[in-house]
Amino acid sequence: MAKLFRTVSIRQLRALAALAGSGSITAAANKLHLTQPAVTLQLRNLQALAGLPLIQRKSDGMALTDAGAEVLALCERIEAAIAACETSLDMIAGKTAGRISIGAVSTAKYFVPFMISAFQKLHPKIDVKLSIGNREEVSNALKGYELDIAIMGRPPVGIDMDVHLIGDHPHVIIAPTAHRLARKHRIALGELAKETFLTREPGSGTRSLMEQLFEAANIRPTIGMEMSSNETIKQAVIAGLGIAFLSAHTVATELDERRLVILDVVGLPVVRQWFVLSRKDKVLLPPARAMLDFFSAKGAQFLPRTQGRMRLTRTSAKPRRH
Repeated sequence: MAKLFRTVSIRQLRALAALAGSGSITAAANKLHLTQPAVTLQLRNLQALAGLPLIQRKSDGMALTDAGAEVLALCERIEAAIAACETSLDMIAGKTAGRISIGAVSTAKYFVPFMISAFQKLHPKIDVKLSIGNREEVSNALKGYELDIAIMGRPPVGIDMDVHLIGDHPHVIIAPTAHRLARKHRIALGELAKETFLTREPGSGTRSLMEQLFEAANIRPTIGMEMSSNETIKQAVIAGLGIAFLSAHTVATELDERRLVILDVVGLPVVRQWFVLSRKDKVLLPPARAMLDFFSAKGAQFLPRTQGRMRLTRTSAKPRRH
């Protein structure tokens, strides 16, 4: 049966991928611009080559079996290889200097565009596609071979990655400047137990890190609102709706403008790292390899400066006497 499967066609694999993404033969046919019988035939032939059930019916549609998921992973690898080959052929034909697909977690959007800008000044003909999402979304894009490289805090689990350090990534607790603790020194984490926290959504790396911090301290703070945007959280904190645990790299402007303050909490900032990474089993074409090397070597200089801003916003200086 393994030898038979070697005759599998890209049409059959794409039929399975379309079904996996839509959950029905009708939707898959519409996506592929084929008739329903044509899609059904492709799937039936693919299943015969595999010698195992690839699809199972459920009350809410059709889903892949474990064998189907394995075949879908093959399809994703083949599609990535085809896209890479297209880019290579375009480069050989002189049509383009190459394309790069980058993914970045939303917290990184405060510095990644500057990194890309600096890179493109050196390589102006390279076409760059940037996708922003939370940690879960970027991890899924890596799993699906949709990205050449990614910028994130922790490499996704279950994927063999080529990982390069960019630099430190501090996390702090921010509050409005008029907050009762804004001028207090050495605040115990337990003093924040009664505060209302505004948080990122589940699936966010920042949310996960905050939960780890409070779980280690055996604290369960009140969660006011969940938001998928750092910008929305910052505005809500400024408006006095609560305080928040956020990346220090997201609040540089608001600290400089004295619209937010970093609370002087014992044990903070929590420092993690920024990494640029790629799948080890994904062949990077020269443009993507050049960007990976550039980000690894030069990326740290584009990270927002936080040390001076932290000191300034902790209001640690004694009031002047007049």
